[in-house]
Amino acid sequence: MAYDPVVYSRILTGLTLGFHIIFATIGVGVPLMIAIAEYLGIKRKDPHYTLLARRWARGFVITVAVGVVTGTSIGLQLNLLWPSFMQIAGQAIALPLFMETFAFFFEAIFLGIYLYTWDRWKNPWIHFTISIPIIIGSTLSAFFITIVNAFMNTPQGFKLDGRTIVEIDPLIAMFNPATPTKTAHVISSAYMTSAFVLATIAALAILAGKNHIYYKKALKLTMVCGLIFSLSTAFIGDLSGKFLAEYQPEKLAAAEWHFETTTQASLVVGGYLDKDHNLHYGLKLPFALSILAHGDPNAEVIGLNDIPADERPPLYIHYFFDIMVAIGSSMIALCIGYLYLNRKKRLSKGKEVPRFVLRLISFSGPLAMLAIECGWIFAEAGRQPWILRGYMKTVHGATTATNVDWMLLMFSLLYIVLGFGVWNVLRRMFRMNTPEEELAMRGANGGEAK
Repeated sequence: MAYDPVVYSRILTGLTLGFHIIFATIGVGVPLMIAIAEYLGIKRKDPHYTLLARRWARGFVITVAVGVVTGTSIGLQLNLLWPSFMQIAGQAIALPLFMETFAFFFEAIFLGIYLYTWDRWKNPWIHFTISIPIIIGSTLSAFFITIVNAFMNTPQGFKLDGRTIVEIDPLIAMFNPATPTKTAHVISSAYMTSAFVLATIAALAILAGKNHIYYKKALKLTMVCGLIFSLSTAFIGDLSGKFLAEYQPEKLAAAEWHFETTTQASLVVGGYLDKDHNLHYGLKLPFALSILAHGDPNAEVIGLNDIPADERPPLYIHYFFDIMVAIGSSMIALCIGYLYLNRKKRLSKGKEVPRFVLRLISFSGPLAMLAIECGWIFAEAGRQPWILRGYMKTVHGATTATNVDWMLLMFSLLYIVLGFGVWNVLRRMFRMNTPEEELAMRGANGGEAK
């Protein structure tokens, strides 16, 4: 491949964001799961839930450390790889970037206090309250950094005089039309994905023959949370579709292979297009796209043919949208199925949840993370060819440096080392200190889940 700094800059930025999203998602969602487990442990006087909170907190610290490294890489690459973009947009989005850093430090301070004050309070509720600032800090961190992405999709709060940005209003820039749906969707999906990652760990333990009640309580808790967050993510996703119809109709049209502006528009599921844009093997759901876009089966939906050819997103985003929606829908069905079977098990007094259900749950974490990655690719590729929609195209925002290919190689090696290191540390940490051993040391019994 001939050297093109734009191509290499996009690959490196995509690789960094794709790797960082794994740890950022866990960093946003796991603190809430820790707090829920600790709350149940105190409320029910149940040592199993308290131990869940303890063990999840230990693993969380490791992922936070890697998230800091990859987050720093993103900040570095924004300035090195996209200098023209930062020259224009950096002034408008400086406030949310600063606030994201402040939110992280706020979270880190209370995380340190939280970790080192276990069993140091006579009243356990005092320790629980320390988890609340951690949740607030992690969630605000996601909120502020997502605002930057929202600004790139619907930029406002400034005027452009040549290549000089003037009349900046940072609050208007922050609270742009994309902010409500984008931030809500990112935060909700992070909560959902974290619940399923933890559910995967519990399901794998049970499949490995670990039948201690600790694992069963962990699985039930994470699946209940997974259902709640999946439903909220689906609801926000519907609102996101209506946002796209109003503010980014080209992205919605490309995602649904909708070429002609029409009423009663059909939603396309699966399939492929030939060179003449004829659909093969795809399923068309009548009226569904009009309902998704405007909540009205007779509403008109703008087609891609009404968008200038040089401003149309790539059509392959259709597949990423379908994968994201399919996984989200499957997760809702899986949670409902598990909770029904779990209730049936309790009523029958002893009958276990079928192993095939546990196997499906064991895939839920990786699949939920895959949905996060697909959603990110859909969002970013669907904005193309713009890096700052309506103001700057991606090709004009990139560096002209001649060494981005070497940067790509070095950062790729860094992420391989970090990924392997995290996996190895977490595996050793929890294999050397099992829940059964910790419960035995603390004198916990093996009673039934409450």
